Amino acid sequence: MRRRALVRSIGVGSTVAIGGLGSLAGCLTRSPEENGPEPEPDDEETLRIATYSSMVTGETPAGEWLAEAFEAEHEDDPEIVWTVAEAGIENYVRRAQLEAPIDADLFLGLTPPELVYVDETLQAGRLFETLDRDRLAHVDRVQPALVDAVDDPRDRLFPFDTGYVTVVADATALEDGDGDGDGDGDDDDDNDDDESPGVPESLADLLEPKYEDALVVQDPRRSDPGRAFLLWTVAEYGDEYLEYWRELRENGVRVRQRWTDAYRESYLEGERPLVVSYSTDRVGASAAGRELRGHTVTPLEGTGVETVESVAVFAESPRTELAYDFVDFLLSRPAQREIALRNVQFPAVEPAYVDLDERFAEHAIEPEESVTFTYDDLRGTMTGRLEEWEREIV
Repeated sequence: MRRRALVRSIGVGSTVAIGGLGSLAGCLTRSPEENGPEPEPDDEETLRIATYSSMVTGETPAGEWLAEAFEAEHEDDPEIVWTVAEAGIENYVRRAQLEAPIDADLFLGLTPPELVYVDETLQAGRLFETLDRDRLAHVDRVQPALVDAVDDPRDRLFPFDTGYVTVVADATALEDGDGDGDGDGDDDDDNDDDESPGVPESLADLLEPKYEDALVVQDPRRSDPGRAFLLWTVAEYGDEYLEYWRELRENGVRVRQRWTDAYRESYLEGERPLVVSYSTDRVGASAAGRELRGHTVTPLEGTGVETVESVAVFAESPRTELAYDFVDFLLSRPAQREIALRNVQFPAVEPAYVDLDERFAEHAIEPEESVTFTYDDLRGTMTGRLEEWEREIV
């Protein structure tokens, strides 16, 4: 009999046993007593996977499907345990610094900026192992351009999906409504009373008074799209990027900790009409039956920041064989289709190896130009920029 998957939330000390992950949103803070005992960490068929919250929460999370499908096809009856750490990768860096046990076998959703942070913080420490690609049957399916975009000199990351961070706008508010960002319909002395602001077309537009209190972004210390947006401002403004952020702050930008907070709570609830998100946003909106004008993808000046999400194997994992099985499973045809649809990202494999839902052809947008930061681009600067941003903006 296949056991239930588990989700653990690190930072609030909770474990949630689930049969279906779709009902998990908002339930990660229950006490361990309410949810039963934690899984046995020494069980050789228990695969512990660290990831971010939207992978395992929401209406149709990719994590739910991945766990059920992997468990069903694996003859040894494994159990997937998902771990969501409040501090993300920082949780595991701190554990390594303290020489504490790493309670995960894989990290699903690691990006080059996060890996740079790991290396700059731990220096000589080894958190992830170099991948043995000969153990992966589907290794040749991955798009070479994505491998080049990651460019990890120690070959620790393996791409499983990709996307473009851009701005998503609620055109019903910006073009039809009052557009002042607070949703109350009152006139704003700084705005033209007779004109709605419309959708922004550049990063500079976001500083204009008509977009005051309109934008919500994610904290770059905690969020992949937040880091991507920060790097976008660096690419656009160079050493003056902090001045741009000061002006953005003066114009009322709201910083939320994670994408889930910014998108689901601030944007979908109508608190803010502009959010940093992904160019595939309308795919998810279509699947959820939402009005698509409320999900207007806005590649500012035709540009988005390419983000490649990868999987990495923790160096101390005692279950490397099972971990490699899961990595290879991520690149299978059905897994790539479901990850793309449920995680609302582009697949990592070549088109011949995935049958995409028709919504991608209809609604997904690839920007005309992309801003890409490889490991080598970020090495030596990523941690310092985050510290500068924290001092100046937070």
